[in-house]
Amino acid sequence: MLTLEKIDVYYGAIHALEQVSLTVNQGEIVTMIGANGAGKSTTIRSVSALVRPRSGRIMFEGEDITRLAPHLVVQRGICQSPEGRRVFASMSVRENIEMGAYTRKKGSGIAEDVDRVLQLFPRLKERFTQSAGTLSGGEQQMLAIGRALMSRPRLLMLDEPSLGLAPFLVQQIFQIIRDINAQGVTVLLVEQNAFQALRVAARGYVLETGRVVLEDTAQNLLANDDVRKAYLGE
Repeated sequence: MLTLEKIDVYYGAIHALEQVSLTVNQGEIVTMIGANGAGKSTTIRSVSALVRPRSGRIMFEGEDITRLAPHLVVQRGICQSPEGRRVFASMSVRENIEMGAYTRKKGSGIAEDVDRVLQLFPRLKERFTQSAGTLSGGEQQMLAIGRALMSRPRLLMLDEPSLGLAPFLVQQIFQIIRDINAQGVTVLLVEQNAFQALRVAARGYVLETGRVVLEDTAQNLLANDDVRKAYLGE
């Protein structure tokens, strides 16, 4: 479904991604793990066209999307739930959810998709008319994911969905990721909680200083001594 071929990304003189290659197959959950600054978020941002690779190629369902504008990437079926949630604080939960359908035509099943998001996140139904800025961190994360789902993505990219959440909410968010995937949405997951990410994913990539240093099945990465020492605290 998604292929990155030797992507190089620079921020000024800083070489943020160096020859990064990865694949995501339809129906999979694939995770990227690594320390802060390893290039995980930059990888997702390059797929979303929020940063431009200096070299390399990004293919989605057989089409080269490397130079597409960000809104056209969304229209192709790729959406991102960003790190830090980035909800529209002064807008209501309802308005935030509806903003996720911005690239869609009015009346194209949007009301039904709002209902689907509220079924997935019952807490948002209770907060439907509240300003998003008044929500808890966990509720804002649910809202950010629900907003992304409103574009009807075939590939959903999640950037640090469990960051800053209480442990019981972390479990809930990862179960929701499983549920979204079971409904047919492919997931590319960036997550510092490597243990939880590898438990939910089929395959994983380990990034260090802008390079992919290891790729394997999630099960093998969980059992890898180097991964366990570096990222699982063992």
